[in-house]
Amino acid sequence: MAVLHAVAAVALAKVTVYQPTDLTVITAVVLALLVGAAALWSAIDAWLGLDDRSRVWFIAALVSGPVSGLLTVLGRSLLVDQTGLNALGSALTGGAAFTALLVLVPAGLGLFVGSRIGGSGRAGEESDQFSRAEPAG
Repeated sequence: MAVLHAVAAVALAKVTVYQPTDLTVITAVVLALLVGAAALWSAIDAWLGLDDRSRVWFIAALVSGPVSGLLTVLGRSLLVDQTGLNALGSALTGGAAFTALLVLVPAGLGLFVGSRIGGSGRAGEESDQFSRAEPAG
């Protein structure tokens, strides 16, 4: 998720350089794609019934914030506008917090939805097993 967020931030910075007036729509689309990626990925994890998925997504959100900030500053310095180390402070604080929330909130929603989808299929299988069982006695 950190790499995905860093690529999106660098792409938005590149678009800002060449088309500064079209930034509103592009920003909304990129944010929607990032939210959708986290929600879909976590919903698939919940649907598959992976163990400890909530903790994994919480740690992923905490790690993706600062890593994404570091990769964003690195990518912008190499590909866009020679951003210096002075941008690293804000990327590791406010930018990291925003990225962590942009992963954590959709992931929580995806885990909830995915467990409901996966839970209904498993409940049906369990009820079939009980209905096929022979009565005791």
